[in-house]
Formats: sequence, structure tokens, C-alpha cells
Amino acid sequence: MKYNLQEMPKAGDTVLVGMSGGVDSTLVALMLKQKGCKVIGITMSLWSGKLSVPETESRKAHKDACYGPDEYADIEECKVFCAEQGIEYHVVDLHEIYEKKVLEYFKSEYRSGRTPNPCIMCNRNLKFGAMLEAAKDIGIEYDYFCTGHYAAVVKPEEGLWGTNVKPFMISGATDVSKDQTYFLYRLPSSILEKVRFPLATMNKSEVFELARKFGLKAAEKKESQDFISPELLPQLFADKPGIPGDIIDIDGHKLGRHNGIEHYTVGQRKGLGISAPYPIYVHSIDAKNNLVIVSRDEDLFAKGFIAEDFVWAGDVEPEEKISALVKIRLASKPVLCEIEKTEDNNWKITFSEAQRAIAPGQSAVLYYEGAVAGGGIIKEILK
Repeated sequence: MKYNLQEMPKAGDTVLVGMSGGVDSTLVALMLKQKGCKVIGITMSLWSGKLSVPETESRKAHKDACYGPDEYADIEECKVFCAEQGIEYHVVDLHEIYEKKVLEYFKSEYRSGRTPNPCIMCNRNLKFGAMLEAAKDIGIEYDYFCTGHYAAVVKPEEGLWGTNVKPFMISGATDVSKDQTYFLYRLPSSILEKVRFPLATMNKSEVFELARKFGLKAAEKKESQDFISPELLPQLFADKPGIPGDIIDIDGHKLGRHNGIEHYTVGQRKGLGISAPYPIYVHSIDAKNNLVIVSRDEDLFAKGFIAEDFVWAGDVEPEEKISALVKIRLASKPVLCEIEKTEDNNWKITFSEAQRAIAPGQSAVLYYEGAVAGGGIIKEILK
């Protein structure tokens, strides 16, 4: 299937730019302004101040996490940049919906023995959801919404799965090492219609080079790697401390104790606090019985899984079994698989070859001939 890259904003268009204070979104705003667009910057304020963390060397190393008190400095830098460039700028307070849709989800998933994807939920519910609604509420009208994500918006030349539906879809950017399509798979076509990613055809090295050429302060900032500062995690879970339980092997032998299942994830090796005559990893988590189950590496492989809460591009489901590529985590390579609907309206994904450390709660994202066809949440592992 062929896909057509959607045109970028042109001179005279009004463009709302989601700004974080980082080099990518800052450069996007400047590029669009220089192109002759009317640029409006917008930032979502997420920090409520309910948590606190001391200024330590470790803290300094994580100052650019998405959620944390350094938000104030990022917003101030955005204000200064926009003022210098004559760009209208707004900050919208979304901390309540962030706590509900992202932080509570994050805690609930870990406490249920699952591995969450907070960035995916933030993109769908806040950055491309509540923030755009907030912009509308304060009277902002725009032709396009742009961000600094490394992805592209495309449309297929023919209808999906034998239909006439040709939805707006997410496709990969030129710089595959920075691919962010995995984080964006839940964005519906109705939202993508007005979304554009101006960095789609640029490499990260080009972004930094251009940003330094323009003298952007953001070019010297450390890039955010975490969604939350690690030092804040103990406080985040302090409202309901973990319940200690047993660590067992897959044959049921007790090997040690854990201090709460929320501290573990499938595939984890470090920090288990137990020893064995061979390398051991977290195999699975039994939330009902408060157990962490460990195994050898070879026991982590599975032939497939069942996924729930599935979304499809254009809301069009294939009526028959299809083949596609699937990513089971951001860092994994897409692998060939077959997808078919189950009797209870979930989706069964079977790999062409077994895959390692599949974690319930993580997202599985489908790619069909280069574009995101859909995806869902991993529910059950098929051995």
C-alpha cells in the first residue's frame, strides 16, 4: 500500500505549536514563523507541587523529566523565547486531568502487576486531547497543530482492508533512531487531520545543528529521558505502600521476598535481591496472590498474546486474519505476526518467531506496510 505524506503548514496559516522548552518543539516554532505562519505557542502545566524532592546530584541528573518541579523553568524559557520572537504564548493548567489520566493509571497498572505506558496515555488524553480542548475554550483557532515529534502524518492511496476509508495515519520519520510512532498510535484520524510534524524529514543531528545556528538556548539543554523524576517515585506510591510477598520460581519454589509487586516488571534482572546458580529474571507477576515469579531467560519467550482495548486507524477493523509487523515495546524491533479477532472482541497476535519478555499492560503497535494500522494493550501471554 502507498501512503501520501500530508502537506505542511504554509505561509499565512495559523499554527498552534505544543511547546515543552526542548530543542525540538522550540525549533518547530521558529521554523514555522520563518516560513510565514502565524505561530501560537502553548504549553500544558502538569505540576501540582504536591510532591517534593531535595536538590541532590542525582536530582540534577534528572532535571528534565516531563513531570517535576522543573516545569516552571521550562515554561519561563518558552515565555522568553516567544516574547523574543513575537509569538503569542499560552500556558494551560492540566494538572488535575494529568493526575487522573496518567499518574493514577501509572500507579494502578503497577499495583495490578502490569507494565504501563504513561507517555502513550499522556499523548492521547492530554497533549492531543485536553490541551487542544483547553485551547478551544480560550478562543484559539488554528489551521494546524504541530509538535516536535519524530513521526509523519500520511493518508493511504486506497481504502483500508477493502473499504473506501482512507484515514489520516501515523508513519515513521526519516530519523528511525528517534521514531516516536509507538507513542502516538492511539491518536484517531479526526485528530490527525490537523496535526503535522515538521521534523518528519529531519535527522536529530540536523535539528541540533540548525538550532545552534539560530542560537537557540534549548539546543544546549539535556533531553528528557523519563516521564517522571526517579526521586519522585517513592512519594508517588507513598499513599498506599506495597505489600511484601514471596518471590518464587516457575515451579513454585520460594526463593525470597519482595517489598511490593509495583517495584517489578517482566524481564527485570537487577534489584531482585535473590541469588541462584543461573541468571534469573522476572517471568510474570501474580497480583491476585501477591507473587513475583522468576525464571531462566529461555522461559521468557512466548509465541504470542491477547490484546484488549484495541484501536484501528480510521476505526476500520479487518474482517479476516491479516499479517503485519508488531512492536511490543518502544525499544523492540517490529516483528512479523498474524492478527485475528477473538470471540470476546479482543485480538490475538501470533508471532512468526517467539518473542522475549512480553509484559501485560504494555502497548502492542501494528505497522502495515510502513504506517501505524492500530494497536492495543497486552492482556494475556500465549506460551
